[in-house]
Amino acid sequence: MNNPYSLVGKTILITGAASGIGKCTAVECSKMGASVVLVDSNSEGLDATMSLLIKHDTNRFFAGNLTDEKFLSDLAEQTLELDGVFLCAGVSDTTPVKFFTKEKIDRVFGVNVTSPAMTLRYLLSKKKIRKCGSLVWMSSYGAEQVESGLGIYAASKSAVNGLMRTYAKELLPRQIRSNSIMPMMIRTELLSTLTNISEEDWKKQEAKYPLGFGSPLDVAYMAIFLFSDASRWITGAQLKMDGGSTLI
Repeated sequence: MNNPYSLVGKTILITGAASGIGKCTAVECSKMGASVVLVDSNSEGLDATMSLLIKHDTNRFFAGNLTDEKFLSDLAEQTLELDGVFLCAGVSDTTPVKFFTKEKIDRVFGVNVTSPAMTLRYLLSKKKIRKCGSLVWMSSYGAEQVESGLGIYAASKSAVNGLMRTYAKELLPRQIRSNSIMPMMIRTELLSTLTNISEEDWKKQEAKYPLGFGSPLDVAYMAIFLFSDASRWITGAQLKMDGGSTLI
């Protein structure tokens, strides 16, 4: 029986695959039959993720700095042909506007905007993304939601959405789709270990979400949908995941 949600026979590259959403997505893509190419600066984390994958001879990992063009060029040269790319690596920032510095802006935009754009530039120039492939960008509801202290981060995710739509437009002739995922609160391992937020405060925040906080698994399943043939008619979309919080 044909399963349009299956990833059997597909090869998916995931950046930020050593932890959090990237790691979870890699594992779930593997369970759905995909070969997975993992990319991150944390080689130990990549080893840990690799150990959780369903064994495929074509699973690979590349450890390096995603803001280093030499690394990105080498990655594109050495990787297999791809059916999907999840541009998941990212950093956050909570600097109020009066404390902005060029260094902070450059850091966030370097990882969140320049890196995915240049990753795709090299993969496309080396013809490593197959016709009818799928690009998935990790954006955030923060691109539209006004919150104090999130100016740099929000601006970077707005830029991600702009790039996503441009790639969708320019890659139409090759039927390569490009979409972004925009979650609100996802309780990752990193957030759960923050010592300045009490469990009571977490509960107060979660009460604002009728469906509760999201998990990395929720985002992973959305990415799998976008990589699968079931989403073949979706491109240029910003897919929002808010747990019902914007309805109350």
